Amino acid sequence: MSTIRPGSIVVGADGSKHAARAIAWAAEQATLERRPLLVLSADEGAVHRINAEAVQLAREIAPDVDVVGLTAADDPRGTLVELSRDAHLLVMGSRGRGTVRSMLLGSVSAAVSRLSYCPVVVCRPRAEEHRGKGVLVGADGTEASLSVLDFAFAQASLHGQPLTVVHCVWDVVAAVAGLRNVRIEDADLGPEDEAHLLLAESVAGFAEKYPDVPATLRVTHGLVDDVLGGRTAAWDLVVVGRHPLDTVGRLVTGSIATAVVERAHTTVAVVPEPTIVLPS
Repeated sequence: MSTIRPGSIVVGADGSKHAARAIAWAAEQATLERRPLLVLSADEGAVHRINAEAVQLAREIAPDVDVVGLTAADDPRGTLVELSRDAHLLVMGSRGRGTVRSMLLGSVSAAVSRLSYCPVVVCRPRAEEHRGKGVLVGADGTEASLSVLDFAFAQASLHGQPLTVVHCVWDVVAAVAGLRNVRIEDADLGPEDEAHLLLAESVAGFAEKYPDVPATLRVTHGLVDDVLGGRTAAWDLVVVGRHPLDTVGRLVTGSIATAVVERAHTTVAVVPEPTIVLPS
């Protein structure tokens, strides 16, 4: 496999309408960030025609972007993960054509988002209730979530959109009340809540770094995958973190990120969190 220019945006293409949606998003993103774009297609069927058409589409959308095509001879999941070592961003559609030839999309997007070294953007179909509310990010106020917040603030700034930062609390109160299917707009736990104060502290530095981004903080009862998954159609982008693969937490946060990717009715970004070394 050919190497790529470090910092490139990589998008998967298999000739489906879902891939076309991802190509459009990736091309616009490459224009905003002034980065090269690599279009990847799986090596089967009419791969060269599919890849050439995808490259042409990207160039039409982003005429000022350096766009190149690449075909993968192996399982596209492994190719995408390997490319993520040097890529700035991976972009994929939500599903392919429902056959073996759609390997580049569908369940592959969930698998790649669990293993990628760089953020993965999965372009899900928009729901009818989409209202362009900007960027929504899930964070818990810990050091590990700072990279997730930075990505979300950067995206909001690039696209000129507002940002909503949500911390989901699942405790005895929530369990007894059965607060699973809550909405972002539901009652906030209050600015004096300890979780709220912790979240505000973690966001403060980014508010200074991105003064152009209006940010709203919310702390609500509920499960992360419920709050950030099926009830976020109004937003343009949902950002969620994923713990490193060498931590026990991956069993929880990895499944949460996958659940959000599979349930969301808007575009989702999965951002790998760094390994935090605790003092001995």
